Amino acid sequence: MAGAQQDHEQYWYNSRTGEVEFGPQSNAIERVGPFDTEAEARRAPEILRERSRAWSEEDAAEDR
Repeated sequence: MAGAQQDHEQYWYNSRTGEVEFGPQSNAIERVGPFDTEAEARRAPEILRERSRAWSEEDAAEDR
């Protein structure tokens, strides 16, 4: 189970509490990640907004 071990060595952002977790500590529905660094995990909300915006722009371009 190498994948499970790897998950425990990464960071997650808890969308309910706004806290960063080392390893998956909370329920999957509340976690965003995994991230390789704590700094990336802290930026999770910003990263999600950026990705959402990019996907919306791609969808709009495909509709043209």
